[in-house]
Amino acid sequence: MNQTPESMTNSYYVLTCLFGAIGGSLFGYDLDVSGGVTSMDSFLKIFFPEVFKKKLMPHAETDGYCKYDNQMLTLFASSLYISAMVVTFLASYLTKKKGRKASIIVGAISFLLGGILNASPKG
Repeated sequence: MNQTPESMTNSYYVLTCLFGAIGGSLFGYDLDVSGGVTSMDSFLKIFFPEVFKKKLMPHAETDGYCKYDNQMLTLFASSLYISAMVVTFLASYLTKKKGRKASIIVGAISFLLGGILNASPKG
């Protein structure tokens, strides 16, 4: 069966959109994990002891919207959004100057290094 260039292009676009959607899902998963970490006692005990102490108080005033009233903890939770915004501009510049292949390679290397850092012992 002969395929026309139009039908080949459509399957290419479908695959491109599929991989883009998978990348977006992975980013959403990373955001969800980092948000969940902020409520873990072991994390709060080490990095935000004042929030942990406030959490242990029996009559601490909290509401459903702002459970941990701490600006640094909020900044930590928002850091992925901020870094994604900054890197988007850098990636578009790299893609414009060096092409898509270079930006994909840089993104893959940074993802690999992040995975290695997360998997390494924190001793």
